[in-house]
Amino acid sequence: MTDHPEHPDRPRHPGWSEEDVQRQVTELQEKSETAARLFDIRRIIGGLFVVYGVIVTIAGITDDDAAIDKAEGVNINLWTGLGMLLLGLFFLAWLKLRPAAPAPPPVEPGDEPSE
Repeated sequence: MTDHPEHPDRPRHPGWSEEDVQRQVTELQEKSETAARLFDIRRIIGGLFVVYGVIVTIAGITDDDAAIDKAEGVNINLWTGLGMLLLGLFFLAWLKLRPAAPAPPPVEPGDEPSE
């Protein structure tokens, strides 16, 4: 079990070099960062509000007089839809203007700052 001379407590795995492991770790970190940016909560919330805002706005535009009279003369679907649409666009603009910060680069054991 102590086939690895630099690390006697670590077994040697044939076919896997340290470079292979580092490359695998780097690829997984890049995929993880991409997934984090893709599934940013602002994108999900903004997208849902835009979709529902469009649907409710269309419902408000096509409301008849009976529905408006039922809401005391206010076209509530139209105003709610427009509000949802604006909120969704705000979230998407926020995402575009302030994207998720990238993860800090990993610190190598030899790169630690000295005091």
